[in-house]
Amino acid sequence: MAERSTAAVDVADNSGDEPLAAGAVKATADGVDTQNGRAADGPMPDKDGERTHAAPLAAPELHSGHKLARRYRLEECVTRLDGFSSWRAMDEKLRRAVGVHLLPADHPRARTVLAAARSSALLGDPRFVQVLDAVEENDLVYVVHEWLPDATELTAILAAGPLEPHEAYQLVSQVSQAMTAAHREGLAHLRLTPSAILRTSSGQYRIRGLAVNAALRGITSETPQRADTEAIGALLYAALTQRWPYEADAYGLAGLPKGVGLIAPDQVRAGVHRGLGELAMRALANDGATASRQDPACTTPEELAKAVAAMPRIRPPEPAFTAPPEYQHTTYQQGSYGRPLPPGGPTVQVATIPPPPPLQSRTGRALKWAVAALLIAALGLGSWQLADTLLDHLNRGNGNNGTEQQQQPKSDDAPVKKDPVPLSIKKAAEHVAEGAAQNATDVSKTYDGDASTYWRTKSYFEGPKLTIKSGVGIVYDLGDEHEIREASIALRFAGDHTTLALYATNSLNPNESVSSMKKIAGTTTNDRDVRLTLEKPVKSRYVLLWITAVPKAELDEFSSAGYKQGITDVKFAG
Repeated sequence: MAERSTAAVDVADNSGDEPLAAGAVKATADGVDTQNGRAADGPMPDKDGERTHAAPLAAPELHSGHKLARRYRLEECVTRLDGFSSWRAMDEKLRRAVGVHLLPADHPRARTVLAAARSSALLGDPRFVQVLDAVEENDLVYVVHEWLPDATELTAILAAGPLEPHEAYQLVSQVSQAMTAAHREGLAHLRLTPSAILRTSSGQYRIRGLAVNAALRGITSETPQRADTEAIGALLYAALTQRWPYEADAYGLAGLPKGVGLIAPDQVRAGVHRGLGELAMRALANDGATASRQDPACTTPEELAKAVAAMPRIRPPEPAFTAPPEYQHTTYQQGSYGRPLPPGGPTVQVATIPPPPPLQSRTGRALKWAVAALLIAALGLGSWQLADTLLDHLNRGNGNNGTEQQQQPKSDDAPVKKDPVPLSIKKAAEHVAEGAAQNATDVSKTYDGDASTYWRTKSYFEGPKLTIKSGVGIVYDLGDEHEIREASIALRFAGDHTTLALYATNSLNPNESVSSMKKIAGTTTNDRDVRLTLEKPVKSRYVLLWITAVPKAELDEFSSAGYKQGITDVKFAG
């Protein structure tokens, strides 16, 4: 929802790439260790794609402070190799940090990099680090992308230890779903390494370098879906075991023992989640089976995403319980009453506390008389009420009903309160105040009487209050003008928090702003069921259900985790 920028530029993680500086081990901003003049992460397996080697070209000789398009000021060179360089820069127009890849316009890969960057920018999926600009200018080609200062590379996370099963489940689920969406648009990554995966402060995983990283290195593959699927399997294997599933050490992780081939994760590290371990083996190149289950191999990200969804859900670990401090006995409770003294122990002198004196003073006597008077008055009042009730029953038995009926108001004079009558919803349409629709084809599922169907918003990175939009919602057509007295709304997600309101509007697709509509009712809730009762009935044919805040929810049927809400059922009564 909000503008995000990127934590690092994913560059130079092939073995043999010459870093900017050699020497002692140094962690660059793109998460790649350089050691002894070579990239220390090691090579990707051959199946990851074939790399075409370009003739050596000098990277553009630029310096900190240089401006591109009088807008992007270069600040720090992250990597310079193979004829291109990568920088952290400042977008002076929008005052935000960005990442920039630079290479000469006559570089053999310049056209490929431009095409890859522009294709990636068209995807517009928030699960990927976004390409912001791709330009050829003044004999230079440069690609500008987000910079996420609050995100952490998977490389750094794995350096601290393997992931918990729930966190590994979130990793493979989010990455496989994101790559499924990319491959549907004809885009492949081919460089899905731990340094290409970022975890934001909200716990979301984002992928950087889609299509661009491979284009910068001249990497291609005849089976891009299989290559990306195997790379996701390697990420999951590393997350479970803190080992790289190949013989060579890579990305700060030790490789497997030489000569034994690919072994199951639970043979590398005790306590590995069995289902996730088998899933990693199905995604990696091991002829599609594990020793325990003969499941087919996952050869595409979509197959892998479906296999993850079919697993029993892995819940997050319970928060650690802190035992309360031991109860400290008071001095009175620590006395020796009822406890035998140890033999030969000292005699404990227990002070005798005299009982409180009785109420013999003048004040005490007055208090006793006051209490007695109150008791007598209460008994008298109760006796009088009892006698009055008995007399009333006797009078009714003696035929005094006619008198009472004369004293009571006529039934015609009393207002008759009608029970609300359900109002039928004839049709509905999504109301789009700004930007694109959320899920316009599913609005009818909110009044079809089926609690298992629903309309759902998109998933946002920030919340609960929607910031990129003023709100999202649906307009309902009741067929004719009715008095509306009640509304009941069933929501899909509970949690902190949902803010919604009802407005009377003039059509199914109103042109007026929501602020100019008549507000009928509204509430903020953490529950799934909302019931709104109007103090005064409001007449209208069209009613807008408008949502301005949504709770945080987890992964749900190909909808990524984030701030979102769904509507399963809406009913009106009047």
